[in-house]
Amino acid sequence: MRERQTGRERRRAQEFETFVAGAAGRLLHTATLLTTEPMRPPGANPRAQRLLTAALASTYAQWERLRGEDPYDRTRHELAVRFAHQVWRHQRPRGGLLDALTPLERLVLVLRLYEGVAEEQAAALLGLPVERVRAICNRSVATMRGTRRPTTRWGTPGPLGVAR
Repeated sequence: MRERQTGRERRRAQEFETFVAGAAGRLLHTATLLTTEPMRPPGANPRAQRLLTAALASTYAQWERLRGEDPYDRTRHELAVRFAHQVWRHQRPRGGLLDALTPLERLVLVLRLYEGVAEEQAAALLGLPVERVRAICNRSVATMRGTRRPTTRWGTPGPLGVAR
């Protein structure tokens, strides 16, 4: 009995390690975009690393119960939920690519454009109407293209159109 359990645990750990080896890079990039930390030099994104580590730990804890569910989707979901719950930590720009956006705008933009999540799925994940997700995504894209002034986290433009 003990040998069977040890073999199962070893197989579980090996499956998870294989998953992490293939998905961790992209998931870390996603977490880094959300936290607006710089991507270079390596190690310049400790908040993103902590966010990803917590999401991966949750996925590993549920590994046996996934039963056909995509572990990447599960980890991405966990990453988004953890970011949303810790959003107050990610308010200040840190020099990252998306620091002109509010945390909600970053989350929607990353889910929709970088991760390719459908509007309906993103809306369900965030608990928002589909139309709201569409509007946030469009506003985020306009901000990144420079056709719209960034907003403060309260939704009004800061002085000279720069987010505070």
